Amino acid sequence: MEEPTLKCGIEIHQRLDTGKLFCRCPSKLSEEEKPDLQIVRNLRASESEMGELDRAARLEQEKQLDFRYDVFRKNCCLVETDEEPPRPIDRQALLVVLGVAQQLKMRVADQVHVMRKIVVDGSNTSGFQRTALLATNGHMETSQGKVGIDTIAIEEESAGIIETGKDGVKHYRLDRLGIPLIELATSPDIISGEHCKEVAEKIGMILRATGKAARGLGTIRQDVNISIPGGARVEVKGVQDLRLIPKIVEIEVNRQKSLLGILERLRKVPSGENPRITDLSSIFSNTDSAFINRGLVAGQRVMGFKLEFHKGILGTELQPGKRYGTELADYAKTAGVKGIIHSDEELSKYGIDEQESAKVQEMLGASGGEDTFIIVVAEEGQARMALARVAERASLREIPGQTRRANPDGTTSYMRPLPGKARMYPETDIRPIGLSETLLEEARSQAGEGLEAKQSKLEGLLNPEMAKRMLKSRHLKTFEKLVEMGVEPMLAATTLEDTLVALRREGREVHNPEQVLPEVFRHYLEGKFVKAALPEILPEVSSGRLLDEVIEEKGLRKITGEELKELMEKHNKDMGEIMRNYRLRVNAKEAKELIKGR
Repeated sequence: MEEPTLKCGIEIHQRLDTGKLFCRCPSKLSEEEKPDLQIVRNLRASESEMGELDRAARLEQEKQLDFRYDVFRKNCCLVETDEEPPRPIDRQALLVVLGVAQQLKMRVADQVHVMRKIVVDGSNTSGFQRTALLATNGHMETSQGKVGIDTIAIEEESAGIIETGKDGVKHYRLDRLGIPLIELATSPDIISGEHCKEVAEKIGMILRATGKAARGLGTIRQDVNISIPGGARVEVKGVQDLRLIPKIVEIEVNRQKSLLGILERLRKVPSGENPRITDLSSIFSNTDSAFINRGLVAGQRVMGFKLEFHKGILGTELQPGKRYGTELADYAKTAGVKGIIHSDEELSKYGIDEQESAKVQEMLGASGGEDTFIIVVAEEGQARMALARVAERASLREIPGQTRRANPDGTTSYMRPLPGKARMYPETDIRPIGLSETLLEEARSQAGEGLEAKQSKLEGLLNPEMAKRMLKSRHLKTFEKLVEMGVEPMLAATTLEDTLVALRREGREVHNPEQVLPEVFRHYLEGKFVKAALPEILPEVSSGRLLDEVIEEKGLRKITGEELKELMEKHNKDMGEIMRNYRLRVNAKEAKELIKGR
């Protein structure tokens, strides 16, 4: 078999630090605050203009879940609760995205038309997400040549999920809903996992260079699209850590290669008709399996079917620690069951003995040497739905295109089929927006100087290594603010990139550095303390204490002027002794200049 060739692209979703997209609420999260109101919704998928129902939306609707939403007065309104039509699109957010599109040499649309993207998993109270395509056909330079930028859009962020309760109700919070997102999608020009990481990293830097990219956990997400010849496009959603991208790509390529091997083994096996699902509960009426017994006591049933010619196949490893049987179990879980049991496993771990296994094989007609069986313990309707989805997946004689969830270990899990064109239809509550040359010129100004100019500017302020670190830093915006205040660039950079890290490792983390550092450095520029005292001062101020109070309590007031001259005379101008005893209070440069008589 010819070695598969990777085909890969990436989608970047970056939150913007502007107002919310379709109302005038602030884009600030409520963190640990209690909600002012809770509402409950049950969503139904809408048909497209052609009367079609998107397959991914249909599967979500079949779960028949209720959704509970936390509402916060300070950053939510009737738009988020879907009780009021959307307001006009946030102008600042629109300008930032249009500016980025022009930096990437994209063809900007003549008009912006907002669309509704059907989403009924509860992450939007309305049952759809609003999105608008702004530009197409751009590109960026990478170490492996040009990578095309297919599209750039602006859309609203989804609600933040809290949990799915035991009662089946999914719990969300609405403070996040409606925050503007840049959605940027590349062409499938990426040739390796490391190349994919490079592209994601550079796009992230381009977005941060605007000064309007939100920072913090979850504010940027990557979806990686991967396929190989003979395989299918798989969208891996929710990649948070760029360092994980090469591993995710490698594992997905190997997963598809393993599936191709399974298909080769099944090449002469007909897909067949839908298998007969049988109630097997009577076999387990006196079972020693605690798992099955708990289900039966709760009124659940043991249901199963025979899978022909699959003996040994379900145990084939597709990903580290995940087999083909795991893949089928992921399909079953979309119906709400906890998983499946199949005869390629060691059944004794479930408490199923050999006699019970033999009876199941006999009842299902799977006693032949090439067949296997799959069983589910659940409420009968739910069990039948879960088994039907497993059977549908097992009958495929091709690798299905699908959306998968990224796991922390680099593996992925099935979520749903890839959405189709039926999920989009026009938003009738928002008028089209004409994009004039005047607006585009304003957008170019709003988006900032661009990555190359930003890099050149940093290299003029810092040494090459620190300039490279700062360009990638989550603290870039804070660095620029400090330098604008008059702080020495290297001091600002080392404080952000080294001092904060060292303090965190010591268990003295500085919270909200974007607020704390400008305030602390304002006092530093006034001459109240020396830079060596920063590690002592920053954690204290971060915890809410007043800076003057900290300086007095810790004895960190700067010694300067006549007081410094007297100190130096007292120690016979012994620089080593002075710095050993007064390192946190004396500026070494100032002391040396006094010694030289300047």
